[in-house]
Amino acid sequence: MILSEIPNIKHVNSNNFFLLAGPCAIEGEEMALRIAEKVISITDKLEIPYIFKGSFKKANRSRIDSFTGIGDEKALKILRKVSETFNVPTVTDIHEVSDAAKAAAYVDVLQIPAFLVRQTDLVVAAAKTGKVVNLKKGQFMSPGAMKHAVQKVKDAGSNKAWITDRGTMFGYQDMIVDFRGIPEMREFAPTILDVTHSLQQPNQTVGVTGGRPEMIETISRAGVVNNVDGLFIETHFDPANAKSDGANMLHLNNLEKLLTNLVAIRKTVNNL
Repeated sequence: MILSEIPNIKHVNSNNFFLLAGPCAIEGEEMALRIAEKVISITDKLEIPYIFKGSFKKANRSRIDSFTGIGDEKALKILRKVSETFNVPTVTDIHEVSDAAKAAAYVDVLQIPAFLVRQTDLVVAAAKTGKVVNLKKGQFMSPGAMKHAVQKVKDAGSNKAWITDRGTMFGYQDMIVDFRGIPEMREFAPTILDVTHSLQQPNQTVGVTGGRPEMIETISRAGVVNNVDGLFIETHFDPANAKSDGANMLHLNNLEKLLTNLVAIRKTVNNL
């Protein structure tokens, strides 16, 4: 998959990592536009290829009373508004076969959640839309096993597959990133490191996922040093009051410094 094939992608010749970033969930139009505008100003300055991320619904929540979305069509229209307003590509995750064609009408990249990456019908439906398919590595899967998920996309007639590592379960309530898996998965497809989800602390007894956002720079630096093709970072201007995954999100005010440092590291790595 060539990055330049994605509509409206910029800075593809900068020799930088690319970035998928935005809020966990679309909470409303104003917040989505506000976050997108800020991230775009930073990525344009640093010449980072950028794709705006936002979930149009959240189906994989711990508790039935957790926020799941503002309505599918309403959220998807906001994603389209972001794309049209700022001339930027967008990505959202899908959970059911019927979501694939529905979401593909609004976004440029379809993401398969880690819990669902072995669901053949879902992966095939995403591939058949012709969109890029971002396959999240299951928390329960080895890096080598992801070649089978990529092969499903290929067998469905598409070469537009990415892999995203989002950590592996370590014990009951923690995640760990095994950086040995990055070069292994890059043999199968362009590979992204999901920094913020890798710092989740899931399965808390209260039913709300915890996290360690103070480790975001540590994890992201290690990914860049180990030649990840892209980074995935959830960010919000008010993580404490975000409706989903606030415990592990990066505050929007901290994004520019982080990305500036990471770009400097990537330039050093490129010269080795």
